Amino acid sequence: MNSFELNYLIIFVALIITFISQIAVSSSYRKYKKIENSKNLTGFDVARKILDENSLNDIMIIETRGNLSDHYDPTRKVIKLSSDIYHGTSIASLAVAAHECGHAIQDKDKYAPMRIRSSIIPFVNLSTRIGYIAIVLGVIFSYTLIEVGIILLCSMLLFQLVTLPVELNASKRALTELENKKLVTKDEKGEAKNMLSAAAFTYIASLISTMLEILRYVLIFTRRDN
Repeated sequence: MNSFELNYLIIFVALIITFISQIAVSSSYRKYKKIENSKNLTGFDVARKILDENSLNDIMIIETRGNLSDHYDPTRKVIKLSSDIYHGTSIASLAVAAHECGHAIQDKDKYAPMRIRSSIIPFVNLSTRIGYIAIVLGVIFSYTLIEVGIILLCSMLLFQLVTLPVELNASKRALTELENKKLVTKDEKGEAKNMLSAAAFTYIASLISTMLEILRYVLIFTRRDN
């Protein structure tokens, strides 16, 4: 296999991994969105109870637009839940809301990977933009710029390496909270775990895709160098 064919193989594999991860999380969400939790709790109810019992009464929970746009904002101390999660009483709503509370608890506990991730976001955003520009300019003008671009893009890989334990830990905390606060039955905990595991796969897929993308640029650089 020559370098040209390998380049396209890497692109194909990265697309397949991304596609599979998106299918997995979408299908899991659709499945568990149809299953109501036994206590008829909404995502808001679950989040509020978890936060209050962890002395996080100051954190607001607000409704936001979008599908699976849920997230915790550590700078504003706000949990934003999409409408389906905020009002929904499904296993999916319960799991996602608890996961975002997991991030809030991480913030309270000063969880190191989360603090590292938050601190490097501005650097990663800037480095990634400059990195892509350097690679484009490198192809046109000087291949030395491609090497600079590859180094800068490694910051994105670092960010995803730090993000993975943050997300996995948030899901672990979420399941613990759901069980300890008696918000789910044993079967419902298993279903919530399945939902969160599918979501976690998207972060693993992103990490692999980024590694493959950087590998592709390295091959471009070395092919020219040779």
